[in-house]
Amino acid sequence: MLRIILFLATNLAVVLVASITLSLLGVGSYHTQGGGLAMGNLLAFCLVFGMVGSFVSLFLSKWMAKRSMNVQIIDQPHNAGEQWLVSTVQELANKAGIGMPEVGIFPSASPNAFATGWNRNNALVAVSTGLLQRMDKEQVKAVLGHEIGHVANGDMITLTLIQGVVNAFVMFFARIIGNFVDKAVFKNEDGPGIAFYVTTMIAEVVLGILASTIVAWFSRRREFRADQAGAELVSPAAMVSALAALQQTYEQPSELNGELVAFGIGGEGKFSALFSTHPPLEVRINALRERYGRG
Repeated sequence: MLRIILFLATNLAVVLVASITLSLLGVGSYHTQGGGLAMGNLLAFCLVFGMVGSFVSLFLSKWMAKRSMNVQIIDQPHNAGEQWLVSTVQELANKAGIGMPEVGIFPSASPNAFATGWNRNNALVAVSTGLLQRMDKEQVKAVLGHEIGHVANGDMITLTLIQGVVNAFVMFFARIIGNFVDKAVFKNEDGPGIAFYVTTMIAEVVLGILASTIVAWFSRRREFRADQAGAELVSPAAMVSALAALQQTYEQPSELNGELVAFGIGGEGKFSALFSTHPPLEVRINALRERYGRG
């Protein structure tokens, strides 16, 4: 229920901010009186809604992650384990040249971690209780290095820009397709009819699925870069060891619980691999070994 509320609140914020932005820019309707499309207004409408949606999600990412994942922020360490975790993140952040992120722990039996935040000096790095229990300190440190790598590489902002542009073009071309079907097939000359809206919705779904392969491709590339960051901030051997431990864990189907996963396993098969946001763990391990040696 909480995740549904957060989703609705985010979408409400997107509509509100986008509407205000369009009003300030003086962008009116993208439909002309003759039922055609005002391309300039349409492009502005799609860019604003596409980019605003992505950036609102980015700015709210820390707030939403804390609540949806029940992350407990370590403001003041209460035990040696928490002290080690905070000190390790501080050490890695200093090496990477970024500001100290917030550090948190969230309840999950699965070994899991993630980083989020709207810029490299205002991030959140969180690990699961399962990660701390299942991996040794060097492996945990490598995972933290991987997440710090995401922050230092600016992956969140870059992914937001890519997602925003992709969203904008999906909206733009879906409406062009919808208008074409409305006029050429249904011969509607009195403005947008039901065919425009139905076709636009269908086109957005189809184009969105196709466009998601672009976002997934970038996401896979950033995982390789983050693995390299973990290897360089900690050690190649520790990064390989962490990925191997995760591979062994996730070979057990019971561990796949659908939570937010930092080190996911790509889908099997060439088609599903196009939509996977993470390369297979075996491929990532081999990439590290080829780059740094067997470790």
